[in-house]
Amino acid sequence: MIHICFHGIGRCTQEREPGEARYWMAEDVFLGVLDALADEPGVRLSFDDGNRSDAEIALPALQERGMTATFFVLAGRLDDPASLSPADLRELRAAGMGIGSHGWEHIPWRGLDDTQSHREFVVAREALEEASGSPITEAALPLGRYDRTVLRRLREARYRAIYTSDRFPARAGGWLRARYSVTAEDTVATVRGFSNSRPGIGEARNLVASAVKRLR
Repeated sequence: MIHICFHGIGRCTQEREPGEARYWMAEDVFLGVLDALADEPGVRLSFDDGNRSDAEIALPALQERGMTATFFVLAGRLDDPASLSPADLRELRAAGMGIGSHGWEHIPWRGLDDTQSHREFVVAREALEEASGSPITEAALPLGRYDRTVLRRLREARYRAIYTSDRFPARAGGWLRARYSVTAEDTVATVRGFSNSRPGIGEARNLVASAVKRLR
């Protein structure tokens, strides 16, 4: 199973953290990517950060092609005009899209104390459940960072699936699911390469790195 993750679609007019623009894909390239992946049964799509472009560009494009995706939203940005609102989350749900948690703030989950982790894993989920009107059972790791303590806390919080940025094919139905995050430099061809190419040396290194993260 190949999981491909998008962030912003279009142009990043104001970075909320350094380097954010690197993860925004031009709209025309994004639409081409969807066209290329529409008939790929082994590919799953997701969107992190809950940017407004998820509702304004991604949702109608997905609907036009009969595609679905999961949107991992930051609960602390629900009142941010540049981000998805509760009404947007309900619209996504009504359209058959999945909603997951990306935490409260866009901060690494490694090294959090008990109070911080409760806010990121539990309070954020509760806020997103209230906003979307439905249960939240999946989460995506901010910045892709994790260790065994993070994974233990997420299991204790009873999340059914956790999404990383580890860049290798994921085992279907696995609890920890690797994804390929696209960037502004990607093209239709490079994204197609994620789904069509056989795992190589790069994926093997990433698989080893993931094993190290789970143990540290």
